[in-house]
Amino acid sequence: MNKNWLLFKVYFTAGALTFSGGLAMLPMIQREVVDKYHLMAKDELYEYSTLSQTFPGVIALTNACFVGRKVNGVPGMFWAAFGAIFPAFTFMLLATILYQLIPQRGIILSIMSAIRASSAAFLFSAAYTLARYNLKNIASILLAVFCLLASVFSLASAPVLIVIAGVVGVIMGSQKHKEAKA
Repeated sequence: MNKNWLLFKVYFTAGALTFSGGLAMLPMIQREVVDKYHLMAKDELYEYSTLSQTFPGVIALTNACFVGRKVNGVPGMFWAAFGAIFPAFTFMLLATILYQLIPQRGIILSIMSAIRASSAAFLFSAAYTLARYNLKNIASILLAVFCLLASVFSLASAPVLIVIAGVVGVIMGSQKHKEAKA
């Protein structure tokens, strides 16, 4: 199968069938890109997913660009990105048009509440998967806990926490470098 078409299909399917944003798509993308089609290693996918988290913008689009570029260059990046945004654009267009026509109570409200609950489960699953990949020592675990608490209690914004984490990373890297020289 053509890699561009495959990338489009994977991201289109993930975008059309998962709710809660880009991270919720990660298990489906992993199953297709890593396990089924062997387009890249699991570690590479997690690396790109983590990197996507740190860039501003839509996570699904950023992830699609990284993965598409790795798998098939610029054309792969384009087709993966198109597959990632096409379902969201279509759904938002329809939702915007139909929102006033949908009853805001009764069974529809119950369905939407249940979907919101399942969305939280998808996000926890993706966060757990990324944490297992990224948190390999006590320092990174402590940094993650600090960032989580600072975020939950609104002590610092995400960009500030990313900068703090980057500075901590530089310090930790320089200490490792000094230890390696000694």
